[in-house]
Amino acid sequence: MIKAHIKFQTLALSVVFILASAHLFSQEKKQYKVGCIAFYNIENLFDTIDTPNINDFEFTPEGPNKWNSEKYFKKLANISDVISQIGSELFPGGPAILGLCEIENKEVIFDLISTPKLAPSKYDIVHYDSPDARGVDVGLIYRTDFFRVTSSRSARLKIADMPDFKSRDQLVVSGIFDGEPMHFIVNHWPSRRGGEERSFPLRRAAAELTKSIVDSIYATDSKAKIFIMGDFNDDPISPSIIKTLGAVGKKGDLKKRGLFNPMWQLHKDGIGSLAYRDAWNLFDQIIVSEPLIGDNKSTYKLHNAKVFNAPFLMQKTGQFAGYPFRSFVGSTWQGGYSDHFPAYVFIIKEK
Repeated sequence: MIKAHIKFQTLALSVVFILASAHLFSQEKKQYKVGCIAFYNIENLFDTIDTPNINDFEFTPEGPNKWNSEKYFKKLANISDVISQIGSELFPGGPAILGLCEIENKEVIFDLISTPKLAPSKYDIVHYDSPDARGVDVGLIYRTDFFRVTSSRSARLKIADMPDFKSRDQLVVSGIFDGEPMHFIVNHWPSRRGGEERSFPLRRAAAELTKSIVDSIYATDSKAKIFIMGDFNDDPISPSIIKTLGAVGKKGDLKKRGLFNPMWQLHKDGIGSLAYRDAWNLFDQIIVSEPLIGDNKSTYKLHNAKVFNAPFLMQKTGQFAGYPFRSFVGSTWQGGYSDHFPAYVFIIKEK
């Protein structure tokens, strides 16, 4: 069974950011600005239209899921409710930055951020269409009062000996977060369909692409603050994460211009973001660059990482009690949220 997370005490608010009061960090008589960065696989957010050349028939009124406007708007309401609560113990109103995957197009993201729960937070969108056969993409939404985009691009995953291979692009977004340059890479690596071992080379290739993006950012700024987020379809201890990407789980192993994975400890503690056949995986992760680690908090640094696994997101009864309460099981509508829990991190700097 997934472990519960300890929540912070209620904190005082400032006009712009939330301030961590002295009783939160009792050894430091200081106040801090707090930012929340998150990722959420929202499980097949499709519109109801059959798009030509995209394998999305199952998410149409005539398809096996009987996907219609009623279900679509219920899904939007559910997901927006979750997003509005991610990180709310320190950062109300929804994360400042949120990576998304399993979204069909920009229009469904627009519908999502226009819901009553999210509209007040004034989110904007970064999205590119991917070549994925099912038509699912990654995307990023951000609160315009905290972040300004300066550039974005979509990086194509190609497999040398598989010219017809199609998957999700990796989204690269750079901008200014409260006066500091930051970079975000949103991922949805190839699945384990066909078996973990057989499909591993595809995720290794995805990790190589991510690593090349990180290296290119570091080449222009050795102190770059980078967040690599996504559904990696691998755990923090998997070779694609540890060896290929080079994300370490212990700060003592972190080198200059390296990558640190705060989700490694959560995985070691038995915390997961999805369950399959009575086993938990932590596929949903946020990995950070070395300049985000350290005790000098005159600029933003990583505070901690969490999985948002509130009880309302869990299946209540039956064989799968405690699992994420999903929208569909097969083609049967459950009316839930997603088959994944969101992941999120807090960053802080001295006020």
